[in-house]
Amino acid sequence: MSAPLKSWQQTAAPLKAHWQTLGERERFMLKLAAAALGLLLLWLIAVQPALRVLRQSPAQLEAVDLQLQEMQALAQEAAELRGIAPVPAAQAAQALQAASEHLGKDARLSITGDRAVLSINGVSSEALQAWLGEVRSAARARPVEAQLQRGPKGYAGSITLSIAGMNG
Repeated sequence: MSAPLKSWQQTAAPLKAHWQTLGERERFMLKLAAAALGLLLLWLIAVQPALRVLRQSPAQLEAVDLQLQEMQALAQEAAELRGIAPVPAAQAAQALQAASEHLGKDARLSITGDRAVLSINGVSSEALQAWLGEVRSAARARPVEAQLQRGPKGYAGSITLSIAGMNG
């Protein structure tokens, strides 16, 4: 006989003897208490967590569906943007200049080859967002690097753009 089994039998022997000394009603009450404890443990370990998951699932599924729809819309927009023909270099440069002039004295644009760098100081987030949308659609330029810091007067830093129409 193995040592752990023998040790268990030695520990259980007094409990068995005590069980035999109990009356029928006391044994029934202990069995009932053990069954209640077992049901409580079953509820806490298996049933309650499963019910919580079932209650939370619809909201989580809805959130995931919304994210999926947003991602599909972005993928469709990206596919449409890829399908748009590049703008000729002169037209792209004019579009960048025009968009940058809307930012006023707080912005300076420099174009070198197929890259354009916009340096800004104190431009609002709304103006910057409008500028990015305009250069994306009018000049087919896309941001490749941004070094921006938000200050009390708006954003300061630089944005580097790649101009697709200027490499060909």
